[in-house]
Amino acid sequence: MFLSAASGAADAFVFLCVGQVFAGVMTGNLVLLGASAAGAGEDGVALRVVTALAAYACGAASGALMAGRLGLRLRVILLAETVLLGAAAALWGLDLVASYGDRLGLLALVSLAMGIQGRIRVTPTNYFTGTLTSLAGRAAVRELEPADVWVLGRLGAVVLAVGALVLETAPGRGRRPGTGKPRPDRGNPAGAA
Repeated sequence: MFLSAASGAADAFVFLCVGQVFAGVMTGNLVLLGASAAGAGEDGVALRVVTALAAYACGAASGALMAGRLGLRLRVILLAETVLLGAAAALWGLDLVASYGDRLGLLALVSLAMGIQGRIRVTPTNYFTGTLTSLAGRAAVRELEPADVWVLGRLGAVVLAVGALVLETAPGRGRRPGTGKPRPDRGNPAGAA
């Protein structure tokens, strides 16, 4: 459940504060890229999507190598993910991410961590749709298992993490007005691509 919460928080943080793409949901990034190509999405999203895709792939490859060839224990691999996410949080929290290039680096750091997590876990922590589909399908045919309590918990952790981050970044909450970091969305030339 903690991994799911971390995954949901990482995706919400990256989407809302870093670049309006996802760190761990590559299908969503491809949808954003397609919308942009069709003229319905954010300008400049292609570079952010490519950055997230490449970093996630590197993270998944790293997770596989750490678990396979290097034979590292799950605990050590999760520590590597935690260090990456901690570094990203420190960079953001200390206001060390000022430029668009810095934001791409932060996106890469979080996507790398999510790739590691996505590769080493047997059950998906960053794939809400598949998890929800499996759970609803088993419930419909009355084939729920005791382990499905944990699946439901993971889904709830993602929803709570995203909800908390959305509430924190809502106008009038969190930082005092005028002291927040610029968001890389429309109407903000400081964060635009």
